[in-house]
Amino acid sequence: MAVKKIPIRRCVACGNQRPKRELVRVVRTPEGEIVLDPTGRKNGRGAYVCPERNCFEVAIKKKQFQRALEVEFTPEIVERLRAAWEALALER
Repeated sequence: MAVKKIPIRRCVACGNQRPKRELVRVVRTPEGEIVLDPTGRKNGRGAYVCPERNCFEVAIKKKQFQRALEVEFTPEIVERLRAAWEALALER
């Protein structure tokens, strides 16, 4: 039986490499919407971040998501992402 390869991704905030399933994906959909993708399967350009709040805040503050997703964030996008992040944190 073949060993299944585990995809590794890098956090945009801290630069640590981890298995894809351990990270949270932020996606720019083909329609241009910015959303959290807890499943890791949505269509679009993605950026990965560690599930720690500190990494999420650093990625927003240093505009790492904007750079990785090639889009400018408005304050509304940031607030929507923060709300989605809080809801995801409560699920875990």
